[in-house]
Amino acid sequence: MPVSGRLLATALVATATLGLAACGPDNSPDQSAKGGTAPTAAASAPATSPGAAPATKGAAPTTAPGSTAPGSTAPAGSASDEPEGFCTHVPLPAGQKWIYPVKGTSTTTLTYRDTKDACGVNDVSFEPVGADRTAAFAPTAKGHLSSVMAAPKDVDLAGVVKHINECLASPHSEKGSYPCSAGDYKVAVDASGKVTELWERAHS
Repeated sequence: MPVSGRLLATALVATATLGLAACGPDNSPDQSAKGGTAPTAAASAPATSPGAAPATKGAAPTTAPGSTAPGSTAPAGSASDEPEGFCTHVPLPAGQKWIYPVKGTSTTTLTYRDTKDACGVNDVSFEPVGADRTAAFAPTAKGHLSSVMAAPKDVDLAGVVKHINECLASPHSEKGSYPCSAGDYKVAVDASGKVTELWERAHS
């Protein structure tokens, strides 16, 4: 019968449609919890696993031991490499220098050795260097004796030469108020090379 055939066909189509719908994705809460699309919150989780140390914690120092640290002007740990005490004398005016008198000094001639700076505890020290040298005294040359126990004493050429030679003979002499100065003298020399003035350096 034609009518019954059409009804049967319609029923079959409806049944197939319902079957296809049943095979589609299940959006129920149970299905999502069993392995569906991951929640969006998981996508924003940090990549670092729990308990991992921050990148900067425990990082090795960027400055190697003994190298210059950023913003500093001296290598780290270099203080122990620096000389201790006083190592350089104050610059002198032109024509003056520190010398060390030696044997042979007379009222006409100063016999001496040049000096170099050396580090001292309370003040710079001077060490005699090189060969003996000579310089003539100017006729008007004068001297100044110094002491930590008395005011400086001005003397004539004969007086300063006498003091120099006494100290050369007995370097550790402590007689009087002007003990020997360990050989440190500052001298002034004129344009002709003659010594015009001598200053003994006081030592404690």
